[in-house]
Amino acid sequence: MRIVLVGPPGAGKGTQAAYLAKNLSIPHISTGDLFRANISQGTELGKQAKAYMDAGDLVPDEVTIGMAEDRLDQSDAAGGFLLDGFPRNVGQAQALDAYLAAHGIRLDGVLDLEVPEDEVVKRIAGRRVCRNDSAHVFHVEYNQPEAAGVCDVCGGELYQRPDDAEDKVRNRLDVYHRETEPIIDYYKQQGLVQTIPALGKVAEVTQRAMDALRREA
Repeated sequence: MRIVLVGPPGAGKGTQAAYLAKNLSIPHISTGDLFRANISQGTELGKQAKAYMDAGDLVPDEVTIGMAEDRLDQSDAAGGFLLDGFPRNVGQAQALDAYLAAHGIRLDGVLDLEVPEDEVVKRIAGRRVCRNDSAHVFHVEYNQPEAAGVCDVCGGELYQRPDDAEDKVRNRLDVYHRETEPIIDYYKQQGLVQTIPALGKVAEVTQRAMDALRREA
C-alpha cells in the first residue's frame, strides 16, 4: 500500500507510522529521516538543506521534494510506503502526485489523525525530557516519574524543552493549520482521506487505522 499520514504536532504520527509500516510490511519514510540521511551522507541535496538550515532559513520545497523522490526510487519502496511528514503543503502534494503518475502508480489512502487542539497542547507542553539522555521522556500527567523532576532511568534532571512551551506549541499548530491542513482538502477531492480519531491507547488507534485501510482496499 502507498499511504500518506497527516496530523497536527502531538497527534502521534511517528508512533503510528512505525506500527502501521510494520503491520503492512512497507518502509516508513519520515521527513526527519530524509534530512538526517542526506546530511549525514553528504549528498548534494543534503548539502543544500544544511546550508539553509545553518542560515536559519526554511529548506525550499524543491530540496525536500528531491529527497523524497530519491527515497521513493529505492527498491524497498517499490511495493509500497508510508509517508510521514511529507507532503507538508499542497505544492509538495502536487509534486508527489506528479511523481506517482510518472511511475504509473497512485496513493491508496491518506490517514488524517484527528486530535483536539487542547489535547495536543496538553500532550506536548506536559513532556519532560532527561538532560542526560533525551530518549528518556516523561509526562506530567500521562507518564509521571517516580520522583518529580527526576529521571527514573538515570536520575538525571527532567526539564521542558523550549520548543515544548505552550506558546511555541500553539505557534506550531498555527503553522500546521496554515500550511499542512489544506492538503487534507486537496486529498479529499480525490476521495483518499480517512479520518482516524487519535485519542486512546496506541494499539486502539493503530487498529482504527488498519480497519480504515482495509475498507479502502
